[in-house]
Amino acid sequence: MISIREDFEVGTASPFQREVEGIFSETGILSGAASFEYRAEQQRMAGAVARTIETGGHLVVEAGTGVGKSLAYLVPAALHAVRTKRKAVICTHTIALQEQLMFKDIPLVQKIVPDEFEAVLLKGRQNYLCTTRLARALTQSKELFSTPQHAELERIREWSMQTKDGSLSDFLEQPDPAVWEEVRSEQHLCTPKTCGPGSGCFYQNLRRRVANAKMVVLNHALFFTLLNGVEDAENRTGGLLFANDFVIFDEAHTMEEVAARHIGMEVSQLGLRRVIQRLYNPRSKKGLFQMLKNGPACHAVSDILPVADSFFQQVTKQCTFKKGREFRVREAGLAEGGEVCGALARLGELIGIEAGKCEDETYTSELQEAARKLRSARSAITDFLALEEPDHVYWVEQYGRTEEFCTLRTAPVNLADALRRLIFREGACTVLTSATLSTGAPDLSYFRNRVGAEDVPALQIGSPFDYEKQMSLHLVEKMPEPKAPDYETSLAKWIAHFTEKSEARAFVLFTSYQTMRSVAELVEHVFEKRDWQLLVQGGGMPTQRMVAEFKENPHSILFGVSSFWTGVDVPGEALSSVIITRLPFTTPDHPLTEARLEAIEAEGGRAFENYSLPEAILKLRQGVGRLIRSKTDTGTIVILDSRIVSKPYGRAFLRAMPKCPVEIH
Repeated sequence: MISIREDFEVGTASPFQREVEGIFSETGILSGAASFEYRAEQQRMAGAVARTIETGGHLVVEAGTGVGKSLAYLVPAALHAVRTKRKAVICTHTIALQEQLMFKDIPLVQKIVPDEFEAVLLKGRQNYLCTTRLARALTQSKELFSTPQHAELERIREWSMQTKDGSLSDFLEQPDPAVWEEVRSEQHLCTPKTCGPGSGCFYQNLRRRVANAKMVVLNHALFFTLLNGVEDAENRTGGLLFANDFVIFDEAHTMEEVAARHIGMEVSQLGLRRVIQRLYNPRSKKGLFQMLKNGPACHAVSDILPVADSFFQQVTKQCTFKKGREFRVREAGLAEGGEVCGALARLGELIGIEAGKCEDETYTSELQEAARKLRSARSAITDFLALEEPDHVYWVEQYGRTEEFCTLRTAPVNLADALRRLIFREGACTVLTSATLSTGAPDLSYFRNRVGAEDVPALQIGSPFDYEKQMSLHLVEKMPEPKAPDYETSLAKWIAHFTEKSEARAFVLFTSYQTMRSVAELVEHVFEKRDWQLLVQGGGMPTQRMVAEFKENPHSILFGVSSFWTGVDVPGEALSSVIITRLPFTTPDHPLTEARLEAIEAEGGRAFENYSLPEAILKLRQGVGRLIRSKTDTGTIVILDSRIVSKPYGRAFLRAMPKCPVEIH
């Protein structure tokens, strides 16, 4: 283990730290658990986390696969939260880890912690049903919904009588978004005042549970949404989300990208259309203004909708989406925003007049919420067209299958300063952990610099797995480079060769959907002859279902792109080989990546060495980490990119890999 600050591990451990380390000892409380095996690495991490949250500092810790990170932070977090009446906030990136924490790890911790404590899984409020809004929607369904939507509303009502948590994940078949929008929890419409304890509102009931819980589990995206901006967070005297809380980020390697999406700004064409159509939808002739019998306002909305759509169409015409679905905006005045902003302002005035006349508090709240969203959209459009923030990157993103829409987006080019002020400020307490934070340097300097944690102590804790015995690495020197004309046929040949060696049971990881589909067509007949199942991402099957199919069929091969490089856990013989088709360099196609590379060059740095290479190393380590998930796992890693052998930078990739036997083909 490496410590940046010598005093972090030097000196006398506190009674709390010794207690936590004792729990993880060979004879500690955890030793009685059926699945427990003593791991010095886990004990060390638990002690470091205990010391950090007790003293109120910050910590960045890389703990290799097999350390048992979850228990190493959950046990000290639970003990400290219970004894100090502070709240432990646990942030993850994937649903899979959230479920592991809630249904496996936390119940075990609850058994060993002397005092009882409640842990709550928190999702974004728009995932939850508000029974108050449902009741109102049912009484006014004729004015709000078209005839086909009445059946959907009734289905939601029936579901509300049976659901356990009132969230979207409890639906077997997801509801119509337009209907769900009228019954879900929203910030200014579903409040403790409108939805008291007797209302049965699922979100407000959850809020009351969260207030009393000692541990709250949520994802990174919701965390940054709830922070509500740098300035707001900086004004808090203690804690990050709750008074006097402390926060643990697992899967912290994803934190920068998630934060970039939520600290920035966005205006969605479809989202704005839905806000306006809630007031009045000319097609269905339904909406709040229709319900309030305000004909002139309905006509005004009918006139404003085309203006809003016309603005976004004007934006799209100015963009050339040559590299993908994103177009970077470099100069102000991409489109004329005066007409749409004026229209939204006039609509806001109409809402204000109607709200002033309305005697029903529920309708008033609905109108005020719509007005707030329109003001926010108008302000964001103005700022976007003016390129208001010089240290941000601006781009237009296209989406949709049957009908194309666009979204205006911005994000800080460098998040380090924002995250330093948000997360690592004095008075807050934060632990960041992942199995992959190092790019080869034991001080985790690349990751720490990216997230503004330059002055935060860091630890690197190795894996308890014996990679020398459990894993072998195969490098193919004879592969043509990715731009060569015979690249895909060579890929297909080598994939067939190595899957033959592993008797299927392989993940084949790609960096491009197009290459993946082309190679899948080339090898499909080879696998069919062997009666092997080929699972290809993007064919309509959800990720979790693909993994389940792969586990169930011992002769399966799975072709996947980005989402299969990380967070997928297939222990045992079901996965015996991970084949990486290409070193995962990030292409500068995305505006945010392009802007980051430009910023590094502008500051005198070298974009490849300072960003592209370390990012690719982290991604490769994630992909390699899919293979060995337990002490009994064995298998092969295959890298079908000759550059790892032929290029000088290939040594940087190899240094970051677990030490194991290497064979060059």
